[in-house]
Amino acid sequence: MDSDLKLDGGPLSLEDISAVAIAGRNVALSPAAYAGIGGSRSVVEAVLSRGETAYGINTGFGKLSDVRIGPHQLEPLQRNLVRSHACGIGEPLPEDEVRAMLLLRANVLAKGLSGVRPVVAETLVAFLNHGIHPVIPARGSVGASGDLAPLAHLALALIGEGEVFFRGDRVAASAALNRTGIQPLTLAAKEGLALLNGTQAMAGVGGLAVERAVRVVELNDLAGAMSLEALRGTPAAFDARIHEARPHPGQIAAAEHLRELLADSEIRESHRHNDPRVQDAYCLRCMPQVHGAVRGALTHVREVIETETGAATDNPLIFSDNGGEIVSGGNFHGAPLALALDYAAIALSDLMSISERRIDRLINPDINEGLPPFLSKDPGVSSGLMIAHVAAAALLSEARVLSHPASVDSVPTSGGKEDHVSMGMTGALKLRQVVSHAEHVLAIELMCAVQGLEYRLPLKPSRQVEAAARAVREIVPPLKEDRVLSNEIAQLAQKIREGSFDRWRGEDHG
Repeated sequence: MDSDLKLDGGPLSLEDISAVAIAGRNVALSPAAYAGIGGSRSVVEAVLSRGETAYGINTGFGKLSDVRIGPHQLEPLQRNLVRSHACGIGEPLPEDEVRAMLLLRANVLAKGLSGVRPVVAETLVAFLNHGIHPVIPARGSVGASGDLAPLAHLALALIGEGEVFFRGDRVAASAALNRTGIQPLTLAAKEGLALLNGTQAMAGVGGLAVERAVRVVELNDLAGAMSLEALRGTPAAFDARIHEARPHPGQIAAAEHLRELLADSEIRESHRHNDPRVQDAYCLRCMPQVHGAVRGALTHVREVIETETGAATDNPLIFSDNGGEIVSGGNFHGAPLALALDYAAIALSDLMSISERRIDRLINPDINEGLPPFLSKDPGVSSGLMIAHVAAAALLSEARVLSHPASVDSVPTSGGKEDHVSMGMTGALKLRQVVSHAEHVLAIELMCAVQGLEYRLPLKPSRQVEAAARAVREIVPPLKEDRVLSNEIAQLAQKIREGSFDRWRGEDHG
């Protein structure tokens, strides 16, 4: 395992998030983080000592912000805030997404603008390093003052209440704290609010989904190259000059990747000079343009998320320079992420659409360039891969529905005080589902393309496509007669998700 990831409030990459959330890398606060945290906390303590009024420190919240809270009620105020906001609904988030939330919340506090004591950030770090994962229901956030309900369930475990997943069991948070020697937090002024205000649920869920989406789009080049070979298509449309004439970086990268994947193909050489076709269908010819556009969309979404990982997203913010000042604002609003996550879902659904068209061309006897109907060795008696295509079509249809943007909706909450909300967490959850569907459609295309290649033997595809086909065949045997395919599709999608095909992603991935 690499050394600890040091947190100082600066931006984190999607790879950093994945290393902690999935691979289990430990984290630690940097010396700079301690300095910043200490400075902002001193401003809070000074306000309290002078008896001044400041939102979130000694007032109520939201619509109740004009209610002054006495010194003896500050601790119950913060504790009650956490308890009252823990209203999440539905299935718990998986552990990797919870770990992403813990990491991003700790990093926000490490930025030193939240006014908490160091022990708050230290406890988040301890949860990560000891593998304590709060039970956080997936739904209940509108992304207004951030992800209030999900973050409240996270904070609930920090104070020793609620439940956690620990060493494979779902247990009371207090039990996990006792077993690890971590002391439950007693929240001081501002600390409950600092834990709840923020976008870390949508950023954590969305960030992990976007990293998976990047893998999917790059591996769609491989699936497309494999389908092109099985369909005896031409790589002429990937000529570098075409794409330099329309210089979108994603398009150029996709075309270059496709040229690399298709180099030195016997199948291509067999029909170079005696093919009556002038041009391939769009799903083959326009792969650089479509795959490249999705690359561009995901590059933008990555930039938004990685910027957000190093952003102060609670309220008020505590600035310790120039004598110290507490300033209320709206950095918790999820609009930047909500719009980006919707964009990612739309882009990925379009990628699934072009993949589904290639699947259809592989199995459809009217257009599949001499391959048997539905790639069956005994058409009629056997249905072959007919229903694998139907499954891909079903997933595509659902992805299109899920691609309706959540960010265009807004339901005023909190007595009208929070009158415009982002619905960013809804966008993150939808994107996660779209990515899963895209992984399965990609698996189905690979399954169909490999089956198609075998009907071109003894001619061989390019070396890279042939090697990838062997990797698929380690999971999915040749279809000699009809059999149940559900488990094989699921296993292939899981291998894609785990990175088993990453050697064919090209040089442009992170």
